This record gives sequence, C-alpha cells and structure tokens, in this order.
Amino acid sequence: MTTVTAQQHTRRNGPAPGRRSELAAFLRSRRARVTPADVGMAPGLRRRTPGLRREEVAQLSGVGVTWYTWLEQGRPINASSQVLDAVARTLRLDPPEREHLYELAGVAFLPDRESDIFEVGEEIQGIIDALDPLPAVVYNARYDVLATNPAYLDLFRVPVMKGTRVRNALWSLFTASEEDCPVVHRTQELPLMAATLRSGYGRHVGEPIWETFIAALSEASPYFAQLWRSGDVLPPGPRVKAFRHRAVSGEIRMTSVSLTVNGLPECRIVTYTPADEESRQLLAILRTHRRGPDACP
Repeated sequence: MTTVTAQQHTRRNGPAPGRRSELAAFLRSRRARVTPADVGMAPGLRRRTPGLRREEVAQLSGVGVTWYTWLEQGRPINASSQVLDAVARTLRLDPPEREHLYELAGVAFLPDRESDIFEVGEEIQGIIDALDPLPAVVYNARYDVLATNPAYLDLFRVPVMKGTRVRNALWSLFTASEEDCPVVHRTQELPLMAATLRSGYGRHVGEPIWETFIAALSEASPYFAQLWRSGDVLPPGPRVKAFRHRAVSGEIRMTSVSLTVNGLPECRIVTYTPADEESRQLLAILRTHRRGPDACP
C-alpha cells in the first residue's frame, strides 16, 4: 500500500481548497494595487478599477489568459516556480509576498541568491552579548562564525582558517585531532553537523564559495569526505552536546538551540544552556578562568 504525503498530493492536484481560495484572494488584492502606469502601459478607457486586468497580468507574465484566470479563481491547477516568478514580477511582489505566493500555491520556495554574510550588526551582537554567561554564536549555513559572546569563547575557540579571514566551526572540529577536539562524542556529533551542512548546500549547489569550501575540507579531513559521500541530510535542531576543556575536569553537557535571524538569510543564533547542575558549575569555572591571571589568550 502506497502512502501519499500532503506534499505529493499538492504536486499532483495543486493546493488544497482552503489555500486555493486564499491564493485567489491574494492575487486579486496584489493585482488591484498595480496600475498600468507602474508597468509602462497606457491607462486606456472604461477602466473600472485602477489596477491591472487579468488579461494584462497574463500578457505581462507570458502565460495564457485562461490559465491565469483559473489560477485567480482558485481552480485546482498546478503552477511551476518559473510561472510563479513571472507573475510575482508582474505584480511587483516583495520577497515576503513572493514567498507567501509560493506557499499558497504549494510550490517549494527558493530565496534569491544573496551575497555571503560574514558579519552581523550591533543589534545582533548586543543580543548574544546579553546572553552571557550562556554561550551564544551566530553561524551561517556553512558554519562560518559571524559573531560570538565571551561565554562561547570560553567553551570553544575557533581559529581563522589558513589563508582567509574566516573562522569556521566545521573546519576547526574536523581538522582537530580526536584528542584535541572540544566535542567529546565526536563520532556522534560530527556526522550530524555534516548532515546539517548538506541541508544548506542544496540551496547553493555549484556556487564557487561553497564548492571550494567542501572540496578543501574533504581534502583536509578524510572523515568529513567519508561523511559527505554518505549524502545524509539533517536540518538544524536542538540537541545535547558534550564538551571538554583543559581548564576543568569532566564533561560540560550543553543543550543547543538554533534561532533564525530576520534580515540575515540562512543565518542562525545558536545558544547553549547547561543540561545539568554539574555542567552549570563547570561553565561558571570557565568564566572565572577567563577573568583570572591564567586566562586563555
């Protein structure tokens, strides 16, 4: 017996009735706000509303009038991402509206490619600083370290990759020896991180900065190359990680939670909370160690 998922049903039959009616209303409202002058057309005579007509949207989008009429009427038809992009351009949808259109139409949304982000603003830095004494860091989809607070540096120091100005947590962990790796259960945690990297890679296949990074890390770490060949995919999510540090005796067990950041595509704040009282005490020792005369450089 074959089970058909909701996503497969949407691909075969278009969005569900509730979404179709919402899609129809959304398209009508966006069409009504675009004037002929906005798209370089003469206003014409006998125009009942200031917005575009359906046939005008269809013509400007390069689609059939009947097809677009059915789409706006909420009929059960399928739409490709190329057609939705054309309609979105005609209706002058901004990025959130375009994503909403895709969601209503039941089509997977891929955001426009944006230049890589290597730093964050004062507002985000202020947020993670305020989380101290809880460790916090901002990663992009490649695990580049964009910002940290002092507690994170107490727990895990990420050096700059050779020949670059970039600090990358994956590179630091995979190129460290098993004895020097700050993650205790290396063979459990690193495969999960590699799988999380692949979930982000799907949106960047063929981009030079991604392909160069993956090739270089595969060459530097046979273990990463092995995991990468496995093809496993995993989105970011909460889990308990165990760390070791030369300043304390015992495992520091921390629960990591990822939070998305508005305005920073594919970036996330990762916070670490002690999973038990012993780990909380060890973290406090690290904070004292930081402020003492023997603090790490």
